[in-house]
Amino acid sequence: MAAPTSALRAHEELFAYWSSLRARGGRLPGRRDIDPNCFKRHLPTVSLTEVRRDPPDFRLRLAGTGLYGVYGREITGLSLDQVYTAPEAAYWRAELGKVIRSGRPAVGAKTLDWRDGGRLSLLWLRLPLASDGETVDMILGYDAVLGLNEPPSGVRAA
Repeated sequence: MAAPTSALRAHEELFAYWSSLRARGGRLPGRRDIDPNCFKRHLPTVSLTEVRRDPPDFRLRLAGTGLYGVYGREITGLSLDQVYTAPEAAYWRAELGKVIRSGRPAVGAKTLDWRDGGRLSLLWLRLPLASDGETVDMILGYDAVLGLNEPPSGVRAA
């Protein structure tokens, strides 16, 4: 479980890293430009989401080991509909769609309701990646998890 100040610091560090890659040529960095050694301590809650265009969809290509505690299972390789309930999947489609259309990073907070009436919050960051430097085809994500005790009800059961 992350503290809000450490979560913000992690967001700043990852954004600065992504920005440094973009500054090299003014174009969006691609997945091949990312060096996980540059942000090792954040890897447990890092994700890579593949953008599929025909039909439009998103698939989690990588989900850090720290996300297992959030979702209660491995989510690497799954689509949004396989991970989330319909309302949660719609939320993420909308947020990821904004990143694709703008080619700009996005940040936000998302609270998930838990089965026992409690809540889990994600302070999230999504950074666009493009193999060709222009067309977003992957999204680098970082989630700071607040209030983790058990899997939230907004997530599909394994």
